[in-house]
Amino acid sequence: MTEAVIDVRGLNKSFGALHAVKDFGITVERGRICGFLGPNGAGKTTTLRMLCGLLTPDSGEGTVLGYDVMRQSQAIKRRVGYMTQKFSLYEDLSIEQNLIFTARVHELDRRRERVQAALDRLGLTARRAQLAGNLSGGWKQRLALAASTLHGPDLLLLDEPTAGVDPEARRTFWDEIHALAADGMTVLVSTHYMDEAERCHEIAYIAGGRTLARGTGDEVIAASGLVTFHAEGPGADRLARELRGKHGVEMAAPFGTVLHVSGHDRTALEAAIAPFRKPPLNWTETRPTLEDVFIQLIHDIEAEKQRAA
Repeated sequence: MTEAVIDVRGLNKSFGALHAVKDFGITVERGRICGFLGPNGAGKTTTLRMLCGLLTPDSGEGTVLGYDVMRQSQAIKRRVGYMTQKFSLYEDLSIEQNLIFTARVHELDRRRERVQAALDRLGLTARRAQLAGNLSGGWKQRLALAASTLHGPDLLLLDEPTAGVDPEARRTFWDEIHALAADGMTVLVSTHYMDEAERCHEIAYIAGGRTLARGTGDEVIAASGLVTFHAEGPGADRLARELRGKHGVEMAAPFGTVLHVSGHDRTALEAAIAPFRKPPLNWTETRPTLEDVFIQLIHDIEAEKQRAA
């Protein structure tokens, strides 16, 4: 049986009247990449900070790297790498100076050797003397990843690490994440990008501090129960406004010139789109995407809020 690096249940955290995380639980096995998704304010950052020992849960139980999440935060911190959403290294120090400083903070041996290995692994050697403040978003991202993994952590937590970087830099970053996981590191990464979610071994979707979906991408899509049709042809994307609100249509969203229409009640959904199923439009039933599922989850949350108001 594969070792569970994260195994927590019933975690709660409040800040005054705000209940940021509600009864959160997750199990992540060694060497797995788990994508952590949800809208802004969903509690993702708070959850990551509890898991890496920076915040103590108000209640709950479980372990991170075998240590009690409620009582052994200092031991957890030593074996976790945490890359924050905002670049947090020293912009007036060079790439190499930042890494040497990080090595000192962690009281590492063989500091020069470790720093050189990190520079080589992430393609930073030629830029080692460049000030961090002068780096582009993609190179800052590489430096932050080098710093957060310099001490060889068993668990890496990444808080929206690719926000604001170009597609090539994102791909390079994810190649490195998969290489780290292949070597046995466990990774929990929060992201808003669906293509990145699809690159994870498994995903967890939280909103309002609660876990709403959990599993592989295929499992989350299957569990959604959504039926989805695509419409292609002249003006297909403009039908979204007309279809929204019709019985059976829970989501109608244009993706370029293609229209995605989804709902849980197949009979009602087919009746709603029936008047539009004629040339020049071409309608096909298709497998829902993760984006379809997550948009629907957001709509469900909003509907729940309205009912509670």
